[in-house]
Amino acid sequence: MQIVTKTDIAEYKLLSRGKVRDIYEVDAETLLIVTTDRMSAFDVIMGEPIPYKGVILNSITLFWMERFADLVPNHLIASDVKDFPQALHKYADMLEGRAVLVRKAAPLPVECIVRGHITGSGWKDYQKTGMVCGHSLPAGLVESAKLETPLFTPSTKAELGEHDENISVQRARELVGDDVAAQIERLSIEIFSKGREYAESRGIIIADTKFEFGIIDGAVILIDEVLTPDSSRFWPVQGYQPGKSQPSFDKQYLRDWLSAQDWDKTPPAPALPQDVITETRNKYAEAYSILTGKTLNL
Repeated sequence: MQIVTKTDIAEYKLLSRGKVRDIYEVDAETLLIVTTDRMSAFDVIMGEPIPYKGVILNSITLFWMERFADLVPNHLIASDVKDFPQALHKYADMLEGRAVLVRKAAPLPVECIVRGHITGSGWKDYQKTGMVCGHSLPAGLVESAKLETPLFTPSTKAELGEHDENISVQRARELVGDDVAAQIERLSIEIFSKGREYAESRGIIIADTKFEFGIIDGAVILIDEVLTPDSSRFWPVQGYQPGKSQPSFDKQYLRDWLSAQDWDKTPPAPALPQDVITETRNKYAEAYSILTGKTLNL
């Protein structure tokens, strides 16, 4: 198993190289998605990888997609390299644990953000306006407070290097249609709520997250990553105390380190010291182990 920062699979057309994932077209109906060890923060890709982070993210997504398969169909076809086309078998050491074959969907132009705690940009907005992305909240809430009813706060999808933009639910309806908007809002809240309940029973608070959906044959399906430390804020249940920021199992540790540097959050990013790389990797691996009860052999 290799540390992977960039793939080069000559047999298939590279459709996109994002912050973390490389996507290839296998045929008219099938994609290969490879989750690399590239690390991004503040929409900037770091110069150093987080070893095997892609394997951890892919494994967490597979865990959740299997768990939620009865709630919503997803795009997965295969996750074992031996079940991939023969042309990919020679790349097994690179693809093992971090690649999936999926059905090609038409991605919706909306990211489905669900907030279960008031934190991050939501906390900043609440302090200024008493609202979070158009949702009025009670007075007197403190940082990291739990929202008993999660908030659906969609955003647009930004191009690589750009920032997502929060939008209203009404704007989401204009972008995808009333019926689809209603479906993705309901599914996002339901998946988040069930995931939050399970994770808290294991010792992790999922403070917020984002989902992505696509359309295949007119039906809404779940795509991309699900409830990972890259797409969510993970806090330990033990020691949780509203009224302050929380320690985390996600990339917040890296964000905090970067914020302490003399850096304007534009490329290039500061070089990551080895202890920051190691600690970030360990937090991701710990999140996987707590959620699944398993340990990855990395």
